[in-house]
Amino acid sequence: MVNLGDQLPNFKANTTQGNIEFHSWLNGKWGILFSHPDDYTPVCTTELGRAAKLAPEFEKRGVKLIGLSCNSASSHSGWIKDIEAYSSLSGQFPFPIIADEKRELAVQLGMLDPDEKDSAGLPLTCRAVFIVDQNAKLKLSLLYPATTGRNFDEILRVVDSLKLTVEKKVATPVDWKAGDKCMVIPSVKAEDIPKLFPKGVEIANVPSGKQYIRLTPQP
Repeated sequence: MVNLGDQLPNFKANTTQGNIEFHSWLNGKWGILFSHPDDYTPVCTTELGRAAKLAPEFEKRGVKLIGLSCNSASSHSGWIKDIEAYSSLSGQFPFPIIADEKRELAVQLGMLDPDEKDSAGLPLTCRAVFIVDQNAKLKLSLLYPATTGRNFDEILRVVDSLKLTVEKKVATPVDWKAGDKCMVIPSVKAEDIPKLFPKGVEIANVPSGKQYIRLTPQP
């Protein structure tokens, strides 16, 4: 298992695009490592198709994608043809998929779903999402069961929030989207606001009288 702030191990893996070493593969960029339960399955096909369509958006944000399951690299490569056909993709498939046949990485990262098993009775990977920064430190993790497909537009939204809040002294409120107002984090002192937030800050009037809800245009 890995916790927020932990560095993901510098694992070596066989993928559909050859052998990689994770930290070198990141090459100074953020990354999203996401697992799926099994190749040639319906929900996984829709997920990887959507991820592939959004790959240019992740690339614009300096984020690399890499998939994973317990299938072989040859299985992944064959399945990619189905993904491309179903999702009307063209050109080279935009990201590698790790072949974790021995489940070593899935065990190390806590990706296995005990309720989902293959024909041999071995547990399959769940729908995990690990977002890491350029130093491979975990910034966000999500675990979904096999029956629930992920929303990759939401993952893209989360990336926007994570990268913004790493650089600026703001947090993003509920349902925030890029371009919406942000919240000034509590540690910012009132006297520092004019310098840090030249676009101004709006303070919400609440019954407690405490001035902790401070909104500002996205920096």
